[in-house]
Amino acid sequence: MAGMMLVRDVMSKDVKVVSPDSSVKEVVADMNKFNIGSIVVLEGDRPVGVISERDVLRRVVEPCLAPESLTARQIMTSPVITIGEMASIEEAAKLMARKKVRKIPVMDKQKLVGILTFTDIVTKVLAMLSVLEELMRP
Repeated sequence: MAGMMLVRDVMSKDVKVVSPDSSVKEVVADMNKFNIGSIVVLEGDRPVGVISERDVLRRVVEPCLAPESLTARQIMTSPVITIGEMASIEEAAKLMARKKVRKIPVMDKQKLVGILTFTDIVTKVLAMLSVLEELMRP
Protein backbone atom coordinates (compact mmCIF):
# COMPACT_ATOMS: atom_id res chain seq x y z
CA MET A 1 0.00 0.00 0.00
CA ALA A 2 3.04 2.27 0.01
CA GLY A 3 2.42 5.32 -2.14
CA MET A 4 -1.29 4.64 -2.43
CA MET A 5 -3.57 7.47 -1.37
CA LEU A 6 -6.06 6.30 1.24
CA VAL A 7 -9.52 7.56 2.13
CA ARG A 8 -8.23 8.68 5.56
CA ASP A 9 -5.74 11.00 3.79
CA VAL A 10 -8.47 12.86 1.92
CA MET A 11 -11.64 12.66 4.05
CA SER A 12 -13.04 15.44 6.22
CA LYS A 13 -12.84 14.45 9.87
CA ASP A 14 -15.32 17.00 11.20
CA VAL A 15 -18.55 15.18 10.34
CA LYS A 16 -21.80 16.89 11.23
CA VAL A 17 -24.52 14.52 12.39
CA VAL A 18 -28.17 14.55 13.44
CA SER A 19 -30.45 11.97 14.99
CA PRO A 20 -33.21 10.28 12.99
CA ASP A 21 -35.80 12.12 15.10
CA SER A 22 -34.39 15.61 14.42
CA SER A 23 -36.85 17.81 12.57
CA VAL A 24 -36.00 18.67 8.98
CA LYS A 25 -36.08 22.32 10.04
CA GLU A 26 -33.27 21.58 12.55
CA VAL A 27 -31.36 19.59 9.93
CA VAL A 28 -31.49 22.45 7.40
CA ALA A 29 -30.53 24.96 10.11
CA ASP A 30 -27.44 22.86 10.94
CA MET A 31 -26.52 22.52 7.26
CA ASN A 32 -26.79 26.30 6.85
CA LYS A 33 -24.93 27.03 10.10
CA PHE A 34 -21.97 24.88 9.07
CA ASN A 35 -22.22 25.73 5.35
CA ILE A 36 -22.38 22.08 4.33
CA GLY A 37 -24.33 20.31 1.61
CA SER A 38 -25.07 17.13 3.51
CA ILE A 39 -25.35 15.71 6.99
CA VAL A 40 -25.08 12.16 8.35
CA VAL A 41 -27.98 10.66 10.30
CA LEU A 42 -26.73 8.61 13.27
CA GLU A 43 -28.70 6.15 15.34
CA GLY A 44 -26.52 5.52 18.37
CA ASP A 45 -23.03 5.32 16.84
CA ARG A 46 -24.23 3.86 13.53
CA PRO A 47 -24.85 5.90 10.37
CA VAL A 48 -28.33 5.03 9.10
CA GLY A 49 -28.71 7.67 6.41
CA VAL A 50 -27.44 10.81 4.73
CA ILE A 51 -29.43 13.95 3.99
CA SER A 52 -28.25 16.11 1.10
CA GLU A 53 -29.53 19.40 -0.24
CA ARG A 54 -31.06 17.38 -3.07
CA ASP A 55 -33.02 15.26 -0.57
CA VAL A 56 -34.46 18.43 0.98
CA LEU A 57 -35.43 19.81 -2.42
CA ARG A 58 -37.01 16.58 -3.68
CA ARG A 59 -38.69 15.39 -0.51
CA VAL A 60 -39.66 18.65 1.22
CA VAL A 61 -39.58 21.69 -1.07
CA GLU A 62 -41.06 20.24 -4.27
CA PRO A 63 -44.05 18.60 -2.53
CA CYS A 64 -44.45 21.75 -0.36
CA LEU A 65 -44.24 19.92 2.98
CA ALA A 66 -43.65 21.67 6.31
CA PRO A 67 -40.03 21.03 7.42
CA GLU A 68 -40.95 21.35 11.10
CA SER A 69 -43.42 18.45 10.76
CA LEU A 70 -40.97 16.01 9.13
CA THR A 71 -38.08 14.11 10.69
CA ALA A 72 -34.64 13.30 9.33
CA ARG A 73 -35.69 9.64 9.14
CA GLN A 74 -38.49 10.54 6.72
CA ILE A 75 -36.28 12.26 4.14
CA MET A 76 -32.85 10.65 4.54
CA THR A 77 -31.31 8.51 1.83
CA SER A 78 -30.97 5.02 3.24
CA PRO A 79 -29.47 2.49 3.42
CA VAL A 80 -26.25 4.43 3.73
CA ILE A 81 -23.19 3.44 1.71
CA THR A 82 -20.01 3.54 3.84
CA ILE A 83 -16.33 2.88 3.24
CA GLY A 84 -13.40 2.02 5.48
CA GLU A 85 -10.75 4.64 6.18
CA MET A 86 -8.00 2.32 4.89
CA ALA A 87 -9.62 1.90 1.46
CA SER A 88 -7.83 3.46 -1.49
CA ILE A 89 -9.14 6.62 -3.12
CA GLU A 90 -9.45 4.65 -6.36
CA GLU A 91 -11.69 2.10 -4.60
CA ALA A 92 -13.76 4.91 -3.08
CA ALA A 93 -14.19 6.67 -6.43
CA LYS A 94 -15.28 3.42 -8.10
CA LEU A 95 -17.79 2.75 -5.31
CA MET A 96 -19.19 6.28 -5.56
CA ALA A 97 -19.57 5.92 -9.34
CA ARG A 98 -21.16 2.47 -9.09
CA LYS A 99 -23.64 3.54 -6.37
CA LYS A 100 -24.16 7.01 -7.90
CA VAL A 101 -23.37 8.87 -4.66
CA ARG A 102 -21.21 11.92 -4.10
CA LYS A 103 -20.69 11.59 -0.34
CA ILE A 104 -19.73 8.53 1.70
CA PRO A 105 -19.42 8.27 5.49
CA VAL A 106 -16.04 6.79 6.47
CA MET A 107 -15.79 4.10 9.11
CA ASP A 108 -13.06 2.69 11.34
CA LYS A 109 -14.55 -0.67 12.25
CA GLN A 110 -17.97 0.31 13.63
CA LYS A 111 -17.15 3.98 14.36
CA LEU A 112 -17.86 6.99 12.11
CA VAL A 113 -14.55 8.82 11.62
CA GLY A 114 -15.12 11.03 8.60
CA ILE A 115 -16.89 11.76 5.37
CA LEU A 116 -15.49 11.59 1.86
CA THR A 117 -16.97 13.68 -0.91
CA PHE A 118 -16.50 13.73 -4.65
CA THR A 119 -15.10 17.27 -4.21
CA ASP A 120 -12.49 16.00 -1.69
CA ILE A 121 -11.25 13.49 -4.27
CA VAL A 122 -11.17 15.94 -7.18
CA THR A 123 -9.37 18.60 -5.13
CA LYS A 124 -6.70 16.17 -3.93
CA VAL A 125 -6.16 14.64 -7.38
CA LEU A 126 -5.80 18.08 -8.99
CA ALA A 127 -3.28 19.07 -6.32
CA MET A 128 -1.29 15.89 -7.02
CA LEU A 129 -1.35 16.55 -10.76
CA SER A 130 -0.02 20.04 -10.13
CA VAL A 131 2.90 18.64 -8.12
CA LEU A 132 3.63 16.06 -10.83
CA GLU A 133 3.53 18.78 -13.49
CA GLU A 134 6.07 20.75 -11.45
CA LEU A 135 8.34 17.70 -11.33
CA MET A 136 8.18 17.32 -15.11
CA ARG A 137 9.45 20.83 -15.81
CA PRO A 138 13.12 21.10 -16.78
